[in-house]
Amino acid sequence: MRQETITPNPPGILRDPAVVTARKMNTDIPNILPHERVFPIQIGSELFRLSGASISSDAPSYFSQFFQCQLKQAEDNGEDSNPIRTLYIDRDPITFRDISLHLQGYHVSPRDGPHFVKLFADAQFYSLPRLISQLYEESIFISIGHREFQIPKDIFSDPGNSPNYFSLGFAVFFSTPTEVFPGLNRDGLLRPPSIMPPSVPNRSADTFQEIIHLLRGYPLHIKNEDHRAELLRDCRYFHLKGLEQKLIRHSISFNLARRKDEITLRIEDVRQSGISVVQEASSASSPSAAFSDIQHTPSLVGYVNYARPFVDPKAYELVLEIGGECTKLHFNLNNNSANPSLRAEFFGDGKTRISRLFEVIATKLKLPTTQPLGLLMKKGGASSQPASPGNTPLNEGDLVRVVLDDNAYIRLDGREWKGNTDFAENQSISSAGMDDEGPRKRRRTDGGMSGGDERWIVKTGQWRLRIQNSRGGGGTKGGTECVLVAVKLDAFTGEMGRNATRAFLDG
Repeated sequence: MRQETITPNPPGILRDPAVVTARKMNTDIPNILPHERVFPIQIGSELFRLSGASISSDAPSYFSQFFQCQLKQAEDNGEDSNPIRTLYIDRDPITFRDISLHLQGYHVSPRDGPHFVKLFADAQFYSLPRLISQLYEESIFISIGHREFQIPKDIFSDPGNSPNYFSLGFAVFFSTPTEVFPGLNRDGLLRPPSIMPPSVPNRSADTFQEIIHLLRGYPLHIKNEDHRAELLRDCRYFHLKGLEQKLIRHSISFNLARRKDEITLRIEDVRQSGISVVQEASSASSPSAAFSDIQHTPSLVGYVNYARPFVDPKAYELVLEIGGECTKLHFNLNNNSANPSLRAEFFGDGKTRISRLFEVIATKLKLPTTQPLGLLMKKGGASSQPASPGNTPLNEGDLVRVVLDDNAYIRLDGREWKGNTDFAENQSISSAGMDDEGPRKRRRTDGGMSGGDERWIVKTGQWRLRIQNSRGGGGTKGGTECVLVAVKLDAFTGEMGRNATRAFLDG
């Protein structure tokens, strides 16, 4: 027996099942009320006459049930069903004009936020399932900074941008088509509650317009850092995490000398989900260290890599920028070795952030940590110990090991520092690194550490994070340490170097 294949749609045309269902409900009207009869409905001061076909097109509803009961009661009593009582409802007739157009088969779209709220409230009150479903799929209508916006829901389809302020806040009343007025009992409800149109008056309409422009895929010129800060602040307010990661200050480039892709990022913009450690095949090609206390280079584990969450398809080698003048370098010249010991001390928020970063790296390496991963990278956290690199498995003490190799570029007191290690007795490291045209040799002040120590204050520094086995496996609690390898430093040796960078208020 020959079987026939029935194709419901014409070949070559793709139809959304929801659209097909909606069209079927609009054309194949169920026989709930007699299609040819006219039923009177008075809304407020205005009388509407709708056919049974119009009322049945979006049913079961408040209207269909009311007139069904009348027809059934007349049939049970053997009475003539011609006299139909008028249904009176004390609601807005202007809003009902749009609803009557919907029942007559026209597509009705909200014009703005107040119109959407009225349509949605009355659609719920009259129990119109097809109109409720249609409004559920509509754009988000919201006022931001006293300006009306109509936001398509699919604009938040990029990873990281949903759930957000709109999908969560807007959903309270307008994104649950199966539940009528969440939190209220529908039985005995004389009228729906008054609902204010969604509004965010305390945010900038201009900034949000630029955010919408970015979400639509268009490029946006960042005027300055204040402009970037405004965009980031509102991205965080509206929980647009994917867009936030695109906007943070960063630089991605290919380092031909190292043959690696690199990403430069500020420490305050690092997120724990983007951190990884990539193992190195061999450390034989590592450059020699001009200042380090590692006489015998420990076996290298790898370098910290980073991928911006929701944005980057792969991880890049991280160059971490630490600014805010929160880093102090300590040179210890009395360790009886050819190379002075070098450590970094952090202060304020920089100390907290570097400590949390070390905790996350330790967790990625499956080393024992002092607090769960969910609390890392937060200021303070829930650890019983104060934020300090010494309280992490990757460091022993509050000072972090630092390496200044031959490839590091250092600007010290406003001039390039050569990194010369052949300095005479009682000569400071900063003076030894200057050429003959540099600043005069300076007598060390009382601010220096006793016993031949010297300090640099780093205004802004860029570092690679190298993970290596500590010497003899006992340098740190986990036998593994994180070393900061200098890439570029802007530093000064004391108050005079800092004062040289000051600017007068008049420009």
